[in-house]
Amino acid sequence: MAAGALSRGLGVVQSMVGHPEGLPLARIAEEQDLPKSAAHRILVTLVEEGFVRQHEPSGNYALTLKIVGLGLRHLASSTIFELAVPVLARLATESGQLVRLGLVDGEQLLWVAKSQGARAGLRYDPDPDHGSEIPFASSASGVAWLSQLTDDEALRLVARQDYDERHPAGHNAPTSLAEVQSRIHEARERGWAHVHDSVEEGISAMATPLVDPDTGAPLGVVSIAGPSLQLPDSRMRELAPRLLETAAELSGLAGSLSQEIRTRAELGAPS
Repeated sequence: MAAGALSRGLGVVQSMVGHPEGLPLARIAEEQDLPKSAAHRILVTLVEEGFVRQHEPSGNYALTLKIVGLGLRHLASSTIFELAVPVLARLATESGQLVRLGLVDGEQLLWVAKSQGARAGLRYDPDPDHGSEIPFASSASGVAWLSQLTDDEALRLVARQDYDERHPAGHNAPTSLAEVQSRIHEARERGWAHVHDSVEEGISAMATPLVDPDTGAPLGVVSIAGPSLQLPDSRMRELAPRLLETAAELSGLAGSLSQEIRTRAELGAPS
């Protein structure tokens, strides 16, 4: 990318810092001294890459948590983040698999932290995944979060999410909204979701939602993922109580962590 184009793109990003409600195209173009057409092209690219979202019905553009995800390594200095990491690490050690924390950002779920419990041999460890969007219909984490919403809202989000090369799927991925709804109902009744070869061939996962202990609002998810050979249904049932205990422990932390990340994004504070 040419230096000038990069500079203009960064300028557009900086204009939106401190405006969680978003800014209209005209104001962004004015602040950056750009033609509206040029500002719009930059914003379209940022939306496509997941760094910006467009609010409805205002049409304003706002930053997403993905922009903060680029600096999540620096959050190790945060007391709240330091508290969350060992909780994930304990479950990772006990399960021998990859444990991840995802937080809600508007109408998205984003990975923000992980701990790998597999020390040798076959293991699942996608890299990078911090700040990446979680697919709803095909993933255990997506289904777990959707189970906290109404059926209408959950299916609206599934239908809206764009499944392209950013959201690969295995042969067990759902092929209809009715199948997705069935998975959501099952997760809602049981308290956790599971998939085999759904997001990715050869990979299985289980997940449960994190909810605000005061309001009951869904905050995010905690998941265990690994090679399908190592996570059959019987092993998932063994791990389910610990997954639920970990979710309860993380629920209070997740609300604080989510607020901290948002505050840093809105205020433009260094990560």
